[in-house]
Amino acid sequence: MDTIRIPVIAGDGTGEDIWNASREIFEEAVLKTTGGSKRIEWVPLVAGLKALDSHNVLLPQETVDAILDSTIALKGPLTTPVGGGFRSVNVYLRQRFDLYVCIRPIRWFRGLPSPLVNPEAVDMVIFRENTEDLYRGIEWKGGTAEARTVVDFLRDVMGVEVDPDSGIGIKPMSRAGTERFVRWAVGWAVKANRRVITIVHKGNIMKYTEGAFREWAYETAREFDDVSAEGVQGKIPINDRIADNMFMQVIARPADYDILLCPNLNGDYLSDACAALIGGLGVAPGANIGDDVAVFEPTHGSAPKYAGLDMVNPTSFILSGAMLFDHMGMVETGTAIRRAVEETIRAGIMTYDLARQVRDGRAVKCSEYGKAVVERVSASGV
Repeated sequence: MDTIRIPVIAGDGTGEDIWNASREIFEEAVLKTTGGSKRIEWVPLVAGLKALDSHNVLLPQETVDAILDSTIALKGPLTTPVGGGFRSVNVYLRQRFDLYVCIRPIRWFRGLPSPLVNPEAVDMVIFRENTEDLYRGIEWKGGTAEARTVVDFLRDVMGVEVDPDSGIGIKPMSRAGTERFVRWAVGWAVKANRRVITIVHKGNIMKYTEGAFREWAYETAREFDDVSAEGVQGKIPINDRIADNMFMQVIARPADYDILLCPNLNGDYLSDACAALIGGLGVAPGANIGDDVAVFEPTHGSAPKYAGLDMVNPTSFILSGAMLFDHMGMVETGTAIRRAVEETIRAGIMTYDLARQVRDGRAVKCSEYGKAVVERVSASGV
């Protein structure tokens, strides 16, 4: 029997509940789809608050080394302490491993609640540039010497007046960063034979950052023979939308959109908003991918007040695991997991966050939901 070693960070808060409900699903799916020829060996790692308690750092070096060695990881939600002195451990992970592509599939399936009349039209993949924009975290607190230095520079050198007590943030967006992101995402869309690509930006206001993102995205897309901005028949059309308008479009005309290319902040907002169309963050998976490492994680936070209550929805984590197996070339395993999740929810078995939104929904515990998915994996005809 071949062994697949997968580093896993269970996470903080509700992470343990989610991990405990999901682990057997992944193990059963691998056994089922490989005819028992492969099994998983989990490599447990820590980050976030658990790492702060045990190692006095949010991201221990042994965690970094293990992920670099395996090139993949499955990660639960992490908590970053509130207040100064701590940078987001999730953002730091993306920057440390240069995970410049964030992928967030948004797809409704029968049984999920939705505010839309025709939610079956929602089937899009949001690509978010992961390392630039305001999320670089380059900022200075208002009133500090550092902030005053920047304010003075803006006034004295650039001729721009800014209130002296302002907090200052920097929004870097580079040609190189945009090109590699767009090249990766458009390449993915071409291989997956997707319908249409839409660049999302606020370039009408921020002309030299998000406006440049739009221009560079079009230029990079022209490298692909299968993509066209001119509406050439047989090629994937590419267009663009202003970010605020895009929020309206995904609600009013979701069928018109398929692949969304977004700068960092827009992609974060938009993926959360779109998750509301298919039941919420509890069912929205995610992946952060670079040239050397890929980390798969749910899109929601750690919800510490629910920790240990066996209540929260593990679906986002489960579907993120399915994305991990796709990435590893084990597409049958990923498909089996997604199919079992869909069948479970279609049967009306769901955690409280979904059950409260649908008629005749049967709320079950996190662990019970996990067992129901395992049963459907085991019973599948793979």
